[in-house]
Amino acid sequence: MKKPKINNEIRTGQVRVIDDEKGNLGVLDTSKALEIAKEKGLDLIEISPNAKPPVVKIIELGKYLYQENKKQKEAAKGSQETEMKYIRIHLGTSENDLGLKARNASAFLKKGHRVKAELFLRGREKYLAREFLKERLERVLNLISEDYKVLQDVKKGPRGIFVIIEKNR
Repeated sequence: MKKPKINNEIRTGQVRVIDDEKGNLGVLDTSKALEIAKEKGLDLIEISPNAKPPVVKIIELGKYLYQENKKQKEAAKGSQETEMKYIRIHLGTSENDLGLKARNASAFLKKGHRVKAELFLRGREKYLAREFLKERLERVLNLISEDYKVLQDVKKGPRGIFVIIEKNR
């Protein structure tokens, strides 16, 4: 969090003053705003320096920092972190194992994570027809029960080909 400017660090001139109790006091001289803050035994904190005129608030610094910290925590609580989960299959992976990988991918998608499904290729497998490899990768995608959308279409990676999917909202 950016540290707010207090009292004498604020530029001279006109500022819009917000009081903790009464609300908006209007546009005042900076010296007048400082006077009001000192009378109440509080700090004058610059809230929005880029506004015309700059906005300042008469409040105790500790209380202001506490409120800002609380707002940030509340905002962070609402946002969910998406994590990238991986499933790896090979050309010879059996249907039962593909079903297991698809169930795992469905569980990941249900929790809101992104899934990177990778077809791992060894040796000469890397030189097989691209359509054949793409078809093999889509076998597992067809088994996924959760509704999803493709974020990144089939691409060639260092160890094979992969596709990135996420839950369709």
